Amino acid sequence: MKDVIYTVESNEQLTENVYKMKLAGDTSAITAPGQFINIKIESLFLRRPISVFDCEDGAVTIIYKVVGTGTEKMAQMTKGQKLDCLTGLGNGFNTELSGNSPVVIGGGVGVPPMYYLAKKLREQNKNVTAILGFNKESEIFGEEDFKSLGVKTVVTTVDGSAGIKGFVTDGMKDIDYTYFYTCGPEPMLKAVYNASKTSGQFSFEERMGCGFGACMGCSCKTKYGNKRICKEGPVLVKEEIIW
Repeated sequence: MKDVIYTVESNEQLTENVYKMKLAGDTSAITAPGQFINIKIESLFLRRPISVFDCEDGAVTIIYKVVGTGTEKMAQMTKGQKLDCLTGLGNGFNTELSGNSPVVIGGGVGVPPMYYLAKKLREQNKNVTAILGFNKESEIFGEEDFKSLGVKTVVTTVDGSAGIKGFVTDGMKDIDYTYFYTCGPEPMLKAVYNASKTSGQFSFEERMGCGFGACMGCSCKTKYGNKRICKEGPVLVKEEIIW
């Protein structure tokens, strides 16, 4: 973990309430896909945990949804502004377990960390499929980013306005995969758990006080004892999850 002052390079709107922000600064603490940064917002007490969409030497990109005061302030930021961030938080995904044909499954704001994961898996010459779930066509983002990696990309929408009508589990039905990775709202994660044919890894979202394990505010029960989502998570393996 590092405390880094990032500089906003760009901040663009992708959909009605989803934004993509590129930050310049030290990224050495980000060592695995699925890790996150915790952003300090002026005049607000708690930091905002945001997953990493992409990371390269000297720049990190995040995608976030405007859901409250903190993210509203982020959406108004412009090039050159500074952000105080705790970076390299969480355990991230283990790509060594993927096998040759992994599938990455993201729902809504659970899509962003799947991109950096897919990028790393492609660097290992894995045959990657991505399933991206949204409510409707106007909410879709990231599809072309995944395709640009050479990833077979399947989109599902609840209302059927684009791609497969239904949920990400409907997109899983006709895919052969050796392992899966997923991130999204808890009802989606539970549905993926029940529909999955292999072992896999789940990235959970949780309200966090500190983001690095000190406050114990994001603890959850697992088959192997209590774990802190911000420290021992956010990624848990299928076999340890208690619903």
